[in-house]
Amino acid sequence: MTATCSLFWFRRDLRLSDNPALLAALANNDSVLPLFIIDEEIAERAGAYRRAYLADSLRALDQSLGGKLAVIAGPAVSVLQDVMKRYDITQVHVASEFAPYGVARDLAVTTAGIELQQTGSAYAVSPGRVRKPDGTNYRVYTPFFRSWLTHGWRGPVAPPKSPNFITPKESDRNFPKWQPPAGVDLQEAGEVAALARWRAYKSGGLADYDEARNIPGIAGTSRLSPHLRWGEIHPRTILADLNQSAAHEVFRKEIAWREFYADVLHHYPKTSRGYYAPVYEAMRYDQPGAKFQAWCNGETGYPIVDAGMRQLRAEGWMHNRVRMIVASFLVKDLHLEWQHGANFFMKYLIDNDVASNSHGWQWTAGCGTDASPYYRIFNPVEQGKRFDHDGDYVRHFVPELSHLSGAEIHEPWNFLDGYLHGYPERIVDHATERLESLARLQAIKAAKPEAPKY
Repeated sequence: MTATCSLFWFRRDLRLSDNPALLAALANNDSVLPLFIIDEEIAERAGAYRRAYLADSLRALDQSLGGKLAVIAGPAVSVLQDVMKRYDITQVHVASEFAPYGVARDLAVTTAGIELQQTGSAYAVSPGRVRKPDGTNYRVYTPFFRSWLTHGWRGPVAPPKSPNFITPKESDRNFPKWQPPAGVDLQEAGEVAALARWRAYKSGGLADYDEARNIPGIAGTSRLSPHLRWGEIHPRTILADLNQSAAHEVFRKEIAWREFYADVLHHYPKTSRGYYAPVYEAMRYDQPGAKFQAWCNGETGYPIVDAGMRQLRAEGWMHNRVRMIVASFLVKDLHLEWQHGANFFMKYLIDNDVASNSHGWQWTAGCGTDASPYYRIFNPVEQGKRFDHDGDYVRHFVPELSHLSGAEIHEPWNFLDGYLHGYPERIVDHATERLESLARLQAIKAAKPEAPKY
């Protein structure tokens, strides 16, 4: 019989373990060429932080593959056509994509005559699978979560044993040399790092997750989000280790949030940049200017907000509780549309996922899937006092306030030496802007009493 050679196209699954699509490629062919395609247009939009993380992840994956990863830049269709011809490829294997860009790219590939053998996805339950009894999709998280649990998922699968990977030509090993900006400390990338982080967390911090996850000044979260974003670990691998304790249940729910947002985006792809609740398009918003730049720079005069924005610039990551605080401040205190903040996050976050980012922002902005109304407005001072009680988080990222105690640090304007080291004064008064935000809400309610369903 003639030997067959397939191609495994790595996308959001940069790992060997628990990778059913890779196993399918290896099972049906004598040898497999591992390939990653760099879309230069997308890479440019991704920003330096995410590019640097991806470069590290690709090098880690290549090491796991024994130095046999092909990395080629260019449009997917032309790269695949060229590689298939030069390596005599008979099949192309992938995991299914569900985000708008991935769906459009794969459609272009299949339209060009390249059949994609699709197995599995980046989710425990692929978007579109969880449905109401009447066959429609869920629009609210809690009933989705219950149905998601009922649906269930397969267990993780082992990495391939003795795989026969083709050694690519050296000219096809074009690894990017992207580096993070000077002074930026990104967490370690790759499958080995992901599995090590999960092992360490589940044996330590996971037991307290339900209590510790909202405290940004401690290591209370797993920081697995970048690894999940790039598929260096699959959610099934994590879910398989969870029990029925309170902390584990809360952690399970957070994984379900990720899957819920992916499901929502799958059904409503325009919400990657558009409003889930279109009535909020009529809201009166301000245009980004000096205040927006102060928010971007972590110079709003509100310590917990500034600490979060500075953490983002320093690490390419931000604590989830603080993400909600800074998002609320942008939309409700500065009266800017959520897309400005989402685009800024997309530029810096190494865990940027279009579904989680866009719908997380809309949840906080009050125009998303959450049943809570727009008038949920985070008070940045009270949030700081509650979740950074001792001021450790602020003190770490805002050294101008390091001389203040936990009781003082969230309101430096109330103390004689609060501005001793040059911390900026508040750019807005929260109480005033809260009322303004509610007034703008009332204006669209008066114009359109019934908010349309998406």
